[in-house]
Amino acid sequence: MSDLTKDDRPRYRNLQLTQILGYRLPAAGVISILHRVSGAGLFLFLPFLLYLFHESLTSELSFEIFRGLLRAWYVKIILVGLSWAYLHHFCAGIRHLFLDVHVGLTKDSARHTALAVFAISLPLALLVALKIFGAF
Repeated sequence: MSDLTKDDRPRYRNLQLTQILGYRLPAAGVISILHRVSGAGLFLFLPFLLYLFHESLTSELSFEIFRGLLRAWYVKIILVGLSWAYLHHFCAGIRHLFLDVHVGLTKDSARHTALAVFAISLPLALLVALKIFGAF
């Protein structure tokens, strides 16, 4: 009779918003999500950037117009963001290539390689930002 009263069905878990927001995603998960976000951003902005590049090459006047546009601070911030997206996507893509050939699949090595992507892409993006804003 005890088998009839035992309920093996999954139970409803009432997850509060604080529990959902309190969950910490591992570094490999953050890198994976940012890899997708940066890829989507590059995919969406690439046609626009190619159009601007093409238009800047049509005449000297159009080149000077776009050169003046690149002096605006908000355009520089967009360029820094796109530069970071490219550098992050490149570094995370190399990491994913290694994962595809079954290198670095353990939990510790996945965390280390995810942190290495941050350690490489962020300083490179900082160097690009310094160059864009004219620090050197």
